[in-house]
Formats: sequence, C-alpha cells, structure tokens
Amino acid sequence: MASVPSLASTVQQRLADGLSAALPDAASADPLLRRSDRADFQANGILALAKQLKGNPRELATRVVAAIPENDVLAEIEVSGPGFLNITVTDAAIVRTLAARAADARLGVPFNESAGTTVIDYAQPNVAKEMHVGHLRSAVIGAAMVEILEFTGESVVRRHHIGDWGTQFGMLIQYLIEHPHELDHKAEDGAEVSGEEAMSNLNRLYKASRALFDSDEEFKTRARARVVDLQAGDEETLALWQRFVDESKIYFYSVFDKLDMDIRDGDVVGESGYNDMLVETCRILEESGVAVRSEGALCVFFDDVKGPDGNPTPLIVQKSDGGFGYAATDLSAIRDRVQNLKATSLLYVVDARQSLHFKMVFETARRAGWLNEDVKAVQLAFGTVLGKDGKPFKTREGETVRLVDLLDEAIDRASAVVREKALDLTEEEISERGTQVGIGAVKYADLSTSAARDYKFDLDQMVSLNGDTSVYLQYAYARIQSILRKAGDAKPAAHPELALAPSERALGLHLDAFGELIAETAAEYAPHKLAAYLYQLASHYTTFYSECPVLKADTPEQVENRLFLCELTARTLHQGMALLGIRTPERL
Repeated sequence: MASVPSLASTVQQRLADGLSAALPDAASADPLLRRSDRADFQANGILALAKQLKGNPRELATRVVAAIPENDVLAEIEVSGPGFLNITVTDAAIVRTLAARAADARLGVPFNESAGTTVIDYAQPNVAKEMHVGHLRSAVIGAAMVEILEFTGESVVRRHHIGDWGTQFGMLIQYLIEHPHELDHKAEDGAEVSGEEAMSNLNRLYKASRALFDSDEEFKTRARARVVDLQAGDEETLALWQRFVDESKIYFYSVFDKLDMDIRDGDVVGESGYNDMLVETCRILEESGVAVRSEGALCVFFDDVKGPDGNPTPLIVQKSDGGFGYAATDLSAIRDRVQNLKATSLLYVVDARQSLHFKMVFETARRAGWLNEDVKAVQLAFGTVLGKDGKPFKTREGETVRLVDLLDEAIDRASAVVREKALDLTEEEISERGTQVGIGAVKYADLSTSAARDYKFDLDQMVSLNGDTSVYLQYAYARIQSILRKAGDAKPAAHPELALAPSERALGLHLDAFGELIAETAAEYAPHKLAAYLYQLASHYTTFYSECPVLKADTPEQVENRLFLCELTARTLHQGMALLGIRTPERL
C-alpha cells in the first residue's frame, strides 16, 4: 500500500493552493505549518511573504483564506494577530486519515524504494576484555538506528568493529603457549562453556599474563617477539589468536542476547579484517600527497587542529617504526565500505570523546576522494553514562561497572515491579516479563536522552510506572490489550460521522504524525525523538482513557470508534517500541 498523507501534509497542500490562487506571485511560498496549542495547526508563512510583497500581512492572510474553497478537511481558518492562520480540521478528516493508516500494515509510513546503503558501525567490544557500562550506548543506539533506517527503506549493513588486534595479543598468546590448558573449551560436564565462564577464563588468563609480563623480563621479550609473529601471519600464532577471538565471541553474544540484540557473526569485522589493506591505504595517501612523512611517520596535517603548544597535531597513519595506528585501520575500513559494500552513508556510533579522531579521519578520506558529494560519513557521538551522583558510573570500589551486572540488576528490579502488579501471572511469566521490562527500561533510558548528552543511570527511576519510562509505555500497551480482550463482540471500527471529544482529537492528531516523525528520526539519526513521540502518545492515551469511556460509551458506534483509537494506539506503540528494540508484553 502507498504511504498515507498526514493531515498536516493535506492541510499544507490546501494552504499552498490558496496562496497560489490569491497571490500568484507567491505560488512557491511555504505556508510554514506547525502544530499549535491555539488550534490544530498554525501557519506563519504569510508574515515573511508580506515583507517580500510589501503588503499588509492580515490583509494578505484574509485574501488567502477567502481563496480556499469549502472542503471536508478544514473546519475553520482564523486570521489571528499580525497575520497568523489558526487552522482547525474536521473530526471526520481525522478519523478518515487514521482509518487509512490502520488499513496499512506499516501504519502508512512511507517506504523509500530508492534509498541508499548505510553502513552502521556500532557495538564494538574488545577481544579478551569484559564489556562494561561504556559499551552500552553504542550497542543500544546503533541497534535502534539499524531498525529505524531499515523501516524507512534504507539498505543497512551492520558492522561491529571489535578490538581484535594489537600488542596485548603477543602477551596473551605467548602465555597460552606456555600454559596450553588455560582456554580449554569444555566445562567439567562436557558442555560448552557459558558466556560468563568464557569471560572468567579470559579474565584469569589476562591477569596472569599481565602479571608475568610485568615481572619477568624474559617473558616480556618472548611476548614482544610473538607480536611480530602475529603481524607476520605465523600460522601457529594466528591459530591461538583465533582461539581468543572465538572465546570472546561466546561471551559477547551472551551479553548481546541478554540485551535482546541480534548480532550476526558475519557482521563482526574487527580491526584485523583490514590488515591486508593497510599498506595500500598508506601508499595511496602518500602518493596522492594527502599524507606526508614527518620524523619518519606518515601524517596528515590540518590547519584547524593544534595541540596545547599551538603546533599542528597530525593524524598519524603509520608510525615511524612502521607500525599502523587506529587511523590506518579506520581509513581502510572506509575504503572497504565505500568501494566494496557500495555505501552511500557511513554512520559511526562512537563515544563523543573520539570526535576529534573521526573528524580528522573523515577529512582525510574526503581529501583522498573516498568521501564526496555522493558518500557521507557521520559520527553519531554519544555522551557518558553517569551514576546518580552525576559522576562517571563506577562501582563502590571505584571500578568500571560490568555490563552484565547492570543488566541483571535491572531485570531483578523489574521482576519485583511485575510481581507486585501482576497477580495472575505464573513465576515463569513473571521472569519473562521482568526480563522484557528490565532490558526495555535500560534501553529506553538511554534512547530517550539525546545521544550527545550524558545521562544518569538510575534504576529506581527506570523501572517506575510513572514518568518518562519504558514501563509507562509498556503498561499503556498492556492496558489497551486488556480492553480489547474484554470487548467481546464489539470490534474496532472507524466512524468518521461521529463528533470527537477533545482528548480523542488530541490522540488522533498525534497518531497521524507517526509517519513524519519516523522520517525525521531517520534523517537526523535521532532515536530520542521517537522515544519522545511514544511517551507523548502514551500520555495522550492516558488522558483519553480517563476522560472517554470505551466499552461503556453512549452508543455502539462510539464503542467501536473508541476501540479503533485504542487498537491504532497499541499498534503504533508496538511498532515504535520495536524500532527502539523494546518488547511490548501483552500483559503486565
């Protein structure tokens, strides 16, 4: 089914037609339509137009209104103030437009068949290291943007640029060679180890190898030689390196599974995946003059990037000893994503503290011609997760909070809330709902904050039934499902002939804005806007529910129409929450 024009776009078109008829010289002027507290919509465009035409704005506005023929969409247009237009639409137009949305599985949201290809770089843990609270935002924000962009028609390629290369692997591999049973892959009963056991093995091995590296000079020498073997592609060394990667993936996937995220093995392309491109990347940059040798290192300089001493701070692509830094890998990844994956957009969901690095990498790629008018790169930079005290989130001992511990606590808190409210659920159902509510609470707290801002991690607030929380939205959805179950023979049906109460109108107009909101969220890479829309939707529904009896409405037609509003609200909540990666349980 084709996308459904929103009431806003229909009103916009009627106003544009009126402008064209009344003021032919202003045929292309924008009416500047927006939602308003004084009416359904307000148009402010005639004020700017009056300056352009050197006319009286109220007189021009009156002429435009007179040029709009009577129709079944616009109930009233009032000229207000210096020349604003306050516009009220008909109740019938609201219900008809919502009925068209309800008839479409996509709720009338446009699907762009000719959209481009976006590569999203997100969820980037490090091999042989535990995931902590700092990994949460990249995973949650990135996964939401994948869903949102795919829903609008974008072809999305997921990329998890895991840290799977570097000098620390010499230490780890050498230790494993000398202690060959440290990563034995079976538990005592013969079963494969769990994610938690895999991480425990890796932690133990990392600590032991680090202690030996720091205390034993001969081991340190052997470990450094092993780095050379790894970078040279020695088969035995690579095989042991692969064991670390595989063991880490068991752990990664267990955490992502707890986060209710779909991470596919083929999408995991770590730093090592670009090794074969590094030399050529440097050659291209040097031969083209984009990068130059400085004190033996291959560097790219920028006029506007200077260090504390006032001297230019370069992007170092290759070190003076011949080793490659992050820049070489990131630039090679851009080459791969543009040339092989045919990306038209590159979206990096990365900590704001890396903004300078990515600014320099993107500018270097532009100078090299890999980014241009047809291919853009954007960093979706995110802020820090803070504790209740407003400081970076740490344990009482001052250590970084393990992500698994944080998620487990969220599930425990949510399960307690579900157990208190749901008297008719089994323990198994409470456990399932508690997981969905707890993980949803963590994701929503993250996504409802603008990515660039820091936010406080407060589990008490996150699992509250009141306020801007996912639990509030999930509860609104479950309440609607309860009403629909109790409706008996009464079925949801749109009745455009009925007059709407104020709270029905407010709910209907907000429902109708869903398609435009999704487009805006996708274009701006701003999932917090979708979260805000859904919270407002649940709030509108709560007001409607308190003011408008549904099953005890005055007439059978009114019952059907209010059930129709309930059902469309539930579908919109369900779809919107799914795009954020949050479950909507049928019962809570």
